[in-house]
Order: sequence, then structure tokens, then C-alpha cells
Amino acid sequence: MVRLVLADDEPLLRRGLKVLLETDDRIEVVAEASDGAALLDVVARVHPDVVLVDVQMPVVDGLEALRRLRDLPDPPVVAVLTTFDLDDYVATALDLGAQGFLLKDAEPDALIRAVLDLAAGGAVLDPRITARLLPRLRGSGLRENHQVAGLTGRERQVLALLADGQPNAAIALNLGLTEATVKSYVSALLTKLGVDNRVQAALVAQRANGVSW
Repeated sequence: MVRLVLADDEPLLRRGLKVLLETDDRIEVVAEASDGAALLDVVARVHPDVVLVDVQMPVVDGLEALRRLRDLPDPPVVAVLTTFDLDDYVATALDLGAQGFLLKDAEPDALIRAVLDLAAGGAVLDPRITARLLPRLRGSGLRENHQVAGLTGRERQVLALLADGQPNAAIALNLGLTEATVKSYVSALLTKLGVDNRVQAALVAQRANGVSW
């Protein structure tokens, strides 16, 4: 069971997401929050596995809440709920350690799958956000090419699956490895790429071009 907290200042949206996500019996919405301050209190109380947080909220906004959640001793996995007109916030959320970016109008099945993947250790990027974000971050792609080229063949395989949003268990199954071995590869490639988390690694992979995988 994935224990989930929803943070958004729109009650109807929270209620709709709760009903939608709980159609899957592997997901339980254990608490809701209408602002960032309430979210911090709720997380400290219920210790969820995954948090979905809006960016624009009163009292404490989503980005500040994300910053504070990152500093907890055992932080939950956090994904940002956003809309197309809030692209400017995505890069900041990425730097603050968000493990996923989801659009509020995503298909129900995609949202459910995203929550399950996040809980399993995956990184989740709505393709529409990626398509809009990459041109602003791409540059020439030369730096990313150099970074990816410096990985071993197996690390590139792991990175390609990671960039596709696969959690460690799925990567292990795909490559015939143990989860512990995959975790070691992920840790190594994060260090080599100079990034802090899986989402940042996925963006490096997607910005790279001209590299043989």
C-alpha cells in the first residue's frame, strides 16, 4: 500500500484526485493539506511514502515546502503538480529534489501509474512538461554528451531505463541484475553525472544527443 499525501489549495481538485487515485487499491490518501505549512505538519505526523504538492499555495508555497521536506531525516518522495503556465517553477523544483513533475490534467491511469512508480523509486516526468522544459535547458547538448559518454556501457543501460521512468525493480528485471546491484549503478552514475537525483539524471539523458546507447 502506497501512503499518499495531497497538497493543493483547491478542495475540489484534492477531492477529485483522492477519488481517482484510490480507485487503485494499492494507493491510500492518508491526509490532505491546503497550504505548505499544513503539509509540513501532516508529513511529520503521518510519514507518507509519496507527496503530491502544488506549487502555488498560501502561507508556505510548494517550493518552500519542498525545500523544508528535503531537510527531514527521512523525507518522502515528492512530485510536483503543475500546469503549463507554471513552467518557470519546474527547474527550481528540480533543483530542490523533486522526483516527479505531473500535470493536473494528466490521464487517470497515468497519474496512478506515476504514484506507484514514485513509491517504487522511479522518476516521473510528464512528457508534455519534458517537451517544454528541455529547449530551455538544452544548450548545445555537448556537456551532456560528454557526461553520458563517460559512463560505462552498463551504466548507460541503467540510465536509459531510469530516464524512461523505470524504478530499480523494473531495471533489475530488464537487465537481469539484482536490485542491490542496480542501486549501486544508479548511485555511481548520479556521481559521474554530477546530479542529485533520478529526475536530474533523466534530464541529462534526454538532453544528450549523438551518444551511442
